[in-house]
Amino acid sequence: MTTKLRSLAAATAAVASVIAGAAGTASAAPSAVLGGSSGIAFENNSVCSLTAIGHDNAGRLVGITAGHCAPTGARLIAEHTPDAGVIGKVAFSDDGKGLDYAVLELNPERVTPVRSIGPTTIAGLGDAPGPGATVCSSGRSSGSDCGVVWGELDGTTINQYCSKPGDSGGPVVVGDRLVGMNQGRLTGIGPVGFDVPCTTAANPLHSPAFFQPILVILAAINAQGGVGAGFQPI
Repeated sequence: MTTKLRSLAAATAAVASVIAGAAGTASAAPSAVLGGSSGIAFENNSVCSLTAIGHDNAGRLVGITAGHCAPTGARLIAEHTPDAGVIGKVAFSDDGKGLDYAVLELNPERVTPVRSIGPTTIAGLGDAPGPGATVCSSGRSSGSDCGVVWGELDGTTINQYCSKPGDSGGPVVVGDRLVGMNQGRLTGIGPVGFDVPCTTAANPLHSPAFFQPILVILAAINAQGGVGAGFQPI
């Protein structure tokens, strides 16, 4: 069995207090600019990265992130725009027990969706590439980094980009095509451990990371129906 270190960062207790105090402060709140790799904080005091933002087939503004970040029903704020208050909730989370994904229903009055955050632009969807290809990931902890794909393991794609706690849920792209969701890094396979953390995105000497192909996740969301079904990025 593969041992996986889930890239889940503990946020401070201030996250919960901001969410608790934001319920009645909607009218003058600024809008949070969100796109793939934006930091999002949940009321369970975890901070993760947004995979992508877009609309489902009912026209709802939705986002996607890793399922181990927060449970169904958890409220969230934008890490860099806490004054926007509560910007949405987790409509569904598999709690990291399945494909490891969560669907976020976002408030369009408090969120401004964008295609580009820093160097990462998401203009469409694509298939996860095979061994030897290069993919790039970005997240709120590591920023942007690229690495070679090694192959598949337990249904995920193993590669050599940098992944730190808090990067979970971040987009994995080839060019401007979203091909996957970053879900963490390997710390061992069976009895063999190789837990070498990523120090900086510029240092390639670290344990491999892994991602779930985005088309697999979207197929599961579509099959489930409800919020997120028919998702298309902005």
